[in-house]
Amino acid sequence: MKLLDGKVALITGASRGIGNGIAKKFAEMGADVAFTYLSSEEKARALEEELKAFGVRAKGYKSDAANFAQAEALIDSIVADFGTLEIVVNNAGITRDTLLLRMTEEQWDQVIDTNLKSVFNITKNAMKVLMKNRKGSIINITSIVGRNGNPGQANYSASKAGVIGFTQVVAKEMGSRGVRCNAIAPGFIATEMTGELSEEVIKGWNDMIPLKRPGTPEDVANLAVFLGSDMSGYINGQTINVCGGLHTPN
Repeated sequence: MKLLDGKVALITGASRGIGNGIAKKFAEMGADVAFTYLSSEEKARALEEELKAFGVRAKGYKSDAANFAQAEALIDSIVADFGTLEIVVNNAGITRDTLLLRMTEEQWDQVIDTNLKSVFNITKNAMKVLMKNRKGSIINITSIVGRNGNPGQANYSASKAGVIGFTQVVAKEMGSRGVRCNAIAPGFIATEMTGELSEEVIKGWNDMIPLKRPGTPEDVANLAVFLGSDMSGYINGQTINVCGGLHTPN
């Protein structure tokens, strides 16, 4: 039996990167997968077919998680299409990196809305379903820079730190209802976004990582599978790093 057999999962921002890796791993592990995307209809339909090849149900929804009304409609549509919802992965995120001295209000608001407000929007609307079922797992994708900051990422670091605090509150409020909430804090992960960096920058990151390599979306997805499965039934309110030892908190 696969770890996620029969479970219905939502993954926001699954068209590329970490979200894409989680969607594929969830389908491989037997979950029916609903996912969101913002732009490319063609890529979304291709991902649907790729996920269905694992013998599960899959559907992409064009939806902006940063918009509360759209998040509410999304959850209603998923329940109508799949019958229920048991795992929520809040993954949607963007960067607008620049030094704080140069950062515009728009750059701040865009990142906070997409990375933090979206987590509130999706979780708030999914809670009614999870509470009714009296079970569920919410997995929030944060970052190690939400724990120790990073120059040029005041907006991103603040948003990801907010996700960690939000995760702890949801875990304490919803635990008695059988709903768990945990966060995953990736470090330097090789994705389309990091692929745009120079070889020198990538080498600099790798030199700092004890394992001497970047992580992969699958590295993050493997932990997401565990947190979404019944094997993690007593893990709640935690933030777990996937960073190759780059950040080792006390």
